[in-house]
Amino acid sequence: MSIPLYNNKERNYITLALLIILGGFIVYSVRGIFGALLGTIVMYTIFRPFFMYILVKWKWRKSWAAVFIIVFSFLVIILPVLGVGSMVVSKVIELQENPEWIQQAIKKVNEFAGDKLNQPDLLENALRNILSSAGGIFTSLLSGAANLLLSLSVMYFLLYFVLVDYKQFEGGLYRFSPFRQENALRFGRELRNITYSNVLGQGLIALIQGTLVTLGYWYFNFDDPIFWGVISAILSFIPVVGAPMIFVPASIFTIIQGDNFNGVGMLLFGLIVISNIDNVLRLIIAKRVGNIHPIITIIGVIIGIPLFGLMGLVYGPLLLSYFLITVKIYETNKIAEKRLEQLEKESIP
Repeated sequence: MSIPLYNNKERNYITLALLIILGGFIVYSVRGIFGALLGTIVMYTIFRPFFMYILVKWKWRKSWAAVFIIVFSFLVIILPVLGVGSMVVSKVIELQENPEWIQQAIKKVNEFAGDKLNQPDLLENALRNILSSAGGIFTSLLSGAANLLLSLSVMYFLLYFVLVDYKQFEGGLYRFSPFRQENALRFGRELRNITYSNVLGQGLIALIQGTLVTLGYWYFNFDDPIFWGVISAILSFIPVVGAPMIFVPASIFTIIQGDNFNGVGMLLFGLIVISNIDNVLRLIIAKRVGNIHPIITIIGVIIGIPLFGLMGLVYGPLLLSYFLITVKIYETNKIAEKRLEQLEKESIP
């Protein structure tokens, strides 16, 4: 009878090593669709209550309910996003074909800066610095747009099966979770609240700020109010400085052109109304749903855009928030372990 080469403990170590190696290969292989995986989690978290309502109240089959959620989310979320992207691309093409107004704007600003500030090349230098630092961001945004179709296809493919088999999906998460029961439930609640706060809450802030910028541009006779309102809505996902990145330069440029009433009026309207809407709504959302600190959001955006393109405005802060939730639960576990060890020591005679 031959002697086994490995004992049970060694077999377990070898199996664990194989799992780590194979898991590393899998993670490396799916790195291109990581945004789709994160998007599936976000969409499932947002639409799960509606999905359960359809199953319980409307008594639909799970497959029909899942298809309905997919179509509904596409019409409500994805289609408007695609429309915004198409609008932005069309505007960029228009600016490339008709760059005269940009040249005139640069000329007027340089004349003003030369007369008032003795810096005739102020705008050109500023644009050169901005473009040098923002080039990587715009490249990432375009790359993200090119992979959008693949990500959406994978996300909805996964979302369908996650919804249809939601019991097995949630049971698997709970089974393989490294957390204790109470911490697993806490992680789920905080993940849900953070997702609602960042996606739905921040989406509401973006919609309101974009609408206010549109109305302000229209009332104060600025060009393309709808387009710049849409751009403001997108940038509003960046807290505090998002919308002002649109109306402050436009107001200053209008003042430089000599239209003080409209320029000062838009600037005051933006600083007093639009910016404070961000602060007020953010406090309400933090109290009712969940709180994401503006610093976390800004760092998340910086992390997210190179990874996910335009969707990094949403995914970046979420990913960073999920990481911080995990850190909190880890700290809670460490404190509980220390207390348990202390109690065990005290119980020993």
